[in-house]
Amino acid sequence: MRVEWLVALRYLRSRNKPAVLRLVSWLSVLGVAAGVATLIVALAMNTGFRSALQERLLAVSAHVHLSRPGSAGIADYLSVADRLRSVPGVAGASPALYQTVLLSTGNQARGLVLKGVDPNVEGQTNQVFAHMSGVPAAFAADKDGIAALLLGRVLAQDLKIAAGDYVTLTSPQGRLTPFGVVPRTRRFLVSGVFESGFYDYDANWGFVTLGSAQALAGAGDVANVIEVRLNQADRAAAAAPELAGKAGNGFVARTWAEENRALFRALRLEKLVTAIFIGLITFVAGLNILVVLAMTVADKARDIAVLMALGARREQIRAIFVLQGLVAGAIGTLAGAVTGYSIALAANHWRLVALDPEVYAISYVPFHPSALDAFWIALAVIAICGGATVYPAQMAARIVPAETLRYE
Repeated sequence: MRVEWLVALRYLRSRNKPAVLRLVSWLSVLGVAAGVATLIVALAMNTGFRSALQERLLAVSAHVHLSRPGSAGIADYLSVADRLRSVPGVAGASPALYQTVLLSTGNQARGLVLKGVDPNVEGQTNQVFAHMSGVPAAFAADKDGIAALLLGRVLAQDLKIAAGDYVTLTSPQGRLTPFGVVPRTRRFLVSGVFESGFYDYDANWGFVTLGSAQALAGAGDVANVIEVRLNQADRAAAAAPELAGKAGNGFVARTWAEENRALFRALRLEKLVTAIFIGLITFVAGLNILVVLAMTVADKARDIAVLMALGARREQIRAIFVLQGLVAGAIGTLAGAVTGYSIALAANHWRLVALDPEVYAISYVPFHPSALDAFWIALAVIAICGGATVYPAQMAARIVPAETLRYE
């Protein structure tokens, strides 16, 4: 072992140093550990929350949405969807017709986002029916020809609707009569209740066949969007221009990230702000290391003078205190990382932090600790601790042996 390491470790483990110095040394290490653990837990919570939202969002949403702005709809939606399915990397493409309607049952009414779909191909772009068996059959009309409707679980519970009940949907796209514009109204049979795990969909969405949605809107045989699901969701931005070109003139492609840009931008900003503010804890702990080393230099001034009188170079003296600070920071970083990962994994396993799904779209906070986050945290902490050693190490290297040992 080199002499610098030997002396640095001896100073760290010494039991003869003053009680105040031992206390401040422990507090500095604990401060580093607390900062690292808190930062790992906070970033794990942010990463987990973002991942859970993204996963649930992609389960009920296509990766790329293709529309034709300025037109009355996409009349050739079947041929467009066929062309898109031939593009490499495309898992499925399906037409859809969106509209906002009023759902009425008994003396209750609620606004509803109604999506008209082709039941035979909707599963290619939407996983909301993944846990429902026989989805095409769920859209079958009853014996009187009344079309079927699938509702989200939360909406069905709020309005006390069960499978087999009948409801009325009213579209603002009215029809012209001698008495003026009259809203279009149709009865539907609630043939099933779905649960996507995403609160907004379960509380505000309903599905009917594309033909039923066209009849309710009075739009003719058109769709207003072609939804595409890719084999890899992260390729959506790169694939969007190619898909728009393949669809034909006038088509515009928007990815799932663009559709939810404000949400994910807010999450990224929250992660940055969290890292900055909690990182101040580690900065304060770094100042404690500076204080510890400065006190150590003052306490060990005679030892340093003796070492220099015996031939120790100033670079070696400087290295002793740099190593002492880095070892203290490394111990705190390791302890904090182990503690932070343990807390994050336990909180994720036992779902310790519950949330209101009406506000946050998920029922608990998932914790996903990231190895990359831990690497950058450790790197930043070691850099802070290294910076804190500069001034005390310079103090130690400037000691003049003759002056210090004059009266010994």
